[in-house]
Amino acid sequence: MKLYELKPAHGAKKPPLRKGRGPGSGSGKTAGRGHKGQKARAGGGVRLGFEGGQMPLYRRVPKRGFNNKAFAKVYAEVNVSELNRFEDDTVVTSDLLKKTGLIKKVYDGVAVLGKGDINKKLTVQAARFTKTASEKIEAAGGKVEVV
Repeated sequence: MKLYELKPAHGAKKPPLRKGRGPGSGSGKTAGRGHKGQKARAGGGVRLGFEGGQMPLYRRVPKRGFNNKAFAKVYAEVNVSELNRFEDDTVVTSDLLKKTGLIKKVYDGVAVLGKGDINKKLTVQAARFTKTASEKIEAAGGKVEVV
């Protein structure tokens, strides 16, 4: 048997069910929508969570707790290994990182993370440094400055 000789078993392929199409289909006329009413109309139906005018559940339950999302600081993150592209004795600032394409936007500042290794002597100015990042930069002979 060859691949092109393969066929589905007899009766395994049925034509698709076409709603609202004539006698014999079993779903002609109202096409399974019943008679009249909002759900029978084209584009009809209610939005998600709507309970017929009754105060919906998501508005009835008490809202509790505090969510920091609106107030949380967002940092642009850069790994230590990505700083190797700069020459020795370069002062790495957020503007320089943006100019070289390492970050797209500064947000609330730059956070330097400790992934990878660094072998250049750099002065890095950022809003935050992880402990490992600052250790690696200083071990390479560079300086860490929190701005």
